[in-house]
Amino acid sequence: MKDRSQMPYTDAVVHEIQRYIDLVPTNLPHLVTRDMKFRNYFIPKGTNVITSLSSILHDDKEFPNPEKFDPGHFLDERGNFKKSDYFMPFSAGKRICAGEALARMELFLFFTTILQNFNLKSLVDVKDIDTTPAISGFGHLPPFYKACFIPVQRADSLSSHL
Repeated sequence: MKDRSQMPYTDAVVHEIQRYIDLVPTNLPHLVTRDMKFRNYFIPKGTNVITSLSSILHDDKEFPNPEKFDPGHFLDERGNFKKSDYFMPFSAGKRICAGEALARMELFLFFTTILQNFNLKSLVDVKDIDTTPAISGFGHLPPFYKACFIPVQRADSLSSHL
């Protein structure tokens, strides 16, 4: 994890995967605990509120061309990682997922471990891959894909076989 700050593009790819897939488009319902005013709307205590995470993760002012997978959404003009207040794949506000920090760390570690140890090869032309969710409702589940994970030949492993 200490290398993460030195890997802005990889970090941006992990963030963009989460933004793009929009796994849980609407958060769980929450109950308003007191009367409140939000953007000229009065919301009485006891009202059920559902957050539309899709509207945030696909906001075209924050993420130009939000329907396009682009890690550049999380990179500044110099290629450094940039945080976004619109990045909320784990919910928003006080009810944010308690395991977010652990999940973000594990996603980064799994992704980098796969990339360090395998070459990935699609079994179909990448132009023919459809990213439309296979199931859409409470969650967006991606379609199934088949890919080859080809182990990387490392210099240290080659020398042990000589």
